[in-house]
Amino acid sequence: MDASITAFLKNTEWVDATHTALAGDASSRRYERLDNGNETAILMIDPDPSSLEKFVTITEVLQKEGYSAPEILEADTSTGLLLLEDFGDGLFAHLIESGGNEEKLYELAVDFLADLSSRDCPTGLPYFSSNYVLDQNTMFLDWYVPELTGENLPDKARFFFQQIWRQLLKNMEEGQEVLLLRDFHAENLLHLGDRTGLEALGLLDYQDAMSGPAAYDLVSLLQDARRDVSPQIADKMVMHYIEKTGVNEAEFRRMYAILGAHRALRIMGIFTRLSKRDGKSRYLAFMPRMVSHLQANLKHPDLIALKHWISVSLGKLN
Repeated sequence: MDASITAFLKNTEWVDATHTALAGDASSRRYERLDNGNETAILMIDPDPSSLEKFVTITEVLQKEGYSAPEILEADTSTGLLLLEDFGDGLFAHLIESGGNEEKLYELAVDFLADLSSRDCPTGLPYFSSNYVLDQNTMFLDWYVPELTGENLPDKARFFFQQIWRQLLKNMEEGQEVLLLRDFHAENLLHLGDRTGLEALGLLDYQDAMSGPAAYDLVSLLQDARRDVSPQIADKMVMHYIEKTGVNEAEFRRMYAILGAHRALRIMGIFTRLSKRDGKSRYLAFMPRMVSHLQANLKHPDLIALKHWISVSLGKLN
């Protein structure tokens, strides 16, 4: 065991616990389940101290609002270690795969997002601004496009791509600003069977939280990179959110499509980079699903210019 972990656990009831590695994600973050014979906890290991500090901050925000973020049992952000309450194995993705009620689980998640949108947005968070989106677009332009076409994108085509996005994002910052958890999807959400109401939703992996447009987390939930959400359920959940919040339907659906297209393009770039730079080619298996999400979002009439640019500049995506 790493010496820093041994020192971290030395004076706790977890010093002699057994450690079981849990499945990680695309980041360098790792998780282990600790079992001391009486109870279990989750050890979060992150080489980026600032990421853990933000996780602690957002945990406090969520708990203050009455949501189920895990209790922090021990913390040493300077060495990148947190010991967290164990929410168990009830990940949405696993429950649905084993026959759980997909619609009810997604409805719980959407109810949470609707409720979250009614709360004051915390101050001091990074802002999901138009400039942020334009900057994130480079992930697609610099990684996916050269891999698809075999050459770098000409400056003129790159300029027109970003100009299209400037037009799409022109009014985004005029909308409601809410807390965005960002990685809000079935691999980071748990059903807590011993809790009721919104507290039955266990939240994880929100250290990249920002403030920004409410539609983004709904896109993350329903346009999942790792699993297919039934189109019927996805449509029903979008309408459920609109009805629960009372937002303008046309405006919300427009922003949902714009942010869905942005997220798909960004993730396509990320998956390409993970494969080419980091040797993590397993993420390419999710690429067709993201292309499908992109194509669905491009059906919105306000995205016709982006659809045309992709057709002319890139042709067929894969």
